[in-house]
Amino acid sequence: MRLLLVEDDRMIGESVQKGLRLDGFSVDWVQDGRPAELALEAESYDCVLLDLGLPNRDGIDVLRGLRARRDGVPVVVVTARDAVSERIKGLDTGADDYVVKPFDLD
Repeated sequence: MRLLLVEDDRMIGESVQKGLRLDGFSVDWVQDGRPAELALEAESYDCVLLDLGLPNRDGIDVLRGLRARRDGVPVVVVTARDAVSERIKGLDTGADDYVVKPFDLD
């Protein structure tokens, strides 16, 4: 299974990428919204793990663009934004699930 990890925090990104690879996943990791959009246009992914608080291009904008193109790739929002209104916004925008940081990879 090939995943796109969109996470700007280096420590979190390295940890998640390493953990997923140890579980047998192929993981491409980008640290901003625009590189995420480029990766999604160029490659085919089985799932996207998408942070919302990204520099330069917010994760919600990435998600909106993805769904506007009618790309049905599953998207799991992984963010520190834990307000109910943020969760609703993410799911209404087209996320398939919403996970609040911090989380345990197990």
